[in-house]
Amino acid sequence: MLLPDPPACAFASDNAAGAHPDIIEAIQRANHGHALAYGDDVHTRSCEQAFNELFGQPVTTLLALNGTGANVLAMGAALRTAEAVLCSEWSHINLDETGAPERILGTKLLTAPAPDGRLSPDAIDTAARDIGVMHHAQPGLVSITQATEWGTLYSTDDIAAICDRAHAHGMRVHLDGARLANAVAAAGKGPDGLRDMVVATGVDVVSFGGTKNGLLGAEAVVFINRDLAHRAIYLRKQVNQLASKMRFIAAQFSTYLEDDRWLTWAGHANDMALRLHHQAQQILGDQAGPAPQVNSVFPTLVPEIATPLRDWCFFWDWDRSTDRYRWMTAWDTTSDDVSRFCEGLAALAA
Repeated sequence: MLLPDPPACAFASDNAAGAHPDIIEAIQRANHGHALAYGDDVHTRSCEQAFNELFGQPVTTLLALNGTGANVLAMGAALRTAEAVLCSEWSHINLDETGAPERILGTKLLTAPAPDGRLSPDAIDTAARDIGVMHHAQPGLVSITQATEWGTLYSTDDIAAICDRAHAHGMRVHLDGARLANAVAAAGKGPDGLRDMVVATGVDVVSFGGTKNGLLGAEAVVFINRDLAHRAIYLRKQVNQLASKMRFIAAQFSTYLEDDRWLTWAGHANDMALRLHHQAQQILGDQAGPAPQVNSVFPTLVPEIATPLRDWCFFWDWDRSTDRYRWMTAWDTTSDDVSRFCEGLAALAA
């Protein structure tokens, strides 16, 4: 079957998108003269102040190189000896980080069922039954993902309930925010939505993503509970997340946070996912899956469609047992990309 030319931007992952031109310009501006290494520079200090303003209070921000490293750093700082991490069975730290928390931190991941990717407060109570039993790893940290791997969202009340339940048992709360920008953009409340979602609810530490939303190898670990950050500055180097030329990461984040670019770019990705779902639904009906909350669509495709479609424009399978796939949009996805992809889908579906 003759298909049209594939779209310029595919739908495999927002990780596949390049860096935004504004970010490249920020790196170029920082690339003049010498600056002391490891964060002792004006760019990093300016970036740290920008995070204080974003969260509406003093926070401790440690810049990192990648998402897995940011998660390991955040969790390692929040864990005590012999403690374990409670997380969703679908969480990135459980499925897609090659056992990094277990290997690097020597911790145990306690996974709980979460069909839609969201951890329930009841799972915290279940894990807490092991507190005080010396034969069991002690649940000390709850890790949630916003937005989840299934593209679902915790409401502010959901996160508050999880934090209240965790803190009642003496546990801390980590939020893996690789796509936190998409979740905040979906809430439609601007930066206030972030503060409502993270600060007011009681989250202790956040992995604040940037790479999936137009940055170039730039992540941040933000400690709202600054007491947890005391050892983190040493741990960051131990887990290979201390960048020598940190000014280039800092300059990216300063530009990213300025004028709410982080929300604008994530909001665009969300809008493109809605457009993609709407057009796919006209072709596939209910098999297009539920309407997306953020920038991911989860259709069900028969192999006769999925295989040639993926050969033509690559995307990942998601749940092979149910023929579910994942299409993701990004800051640079265009309406033309969506229309062209759906032209190919329509041709194969016909």
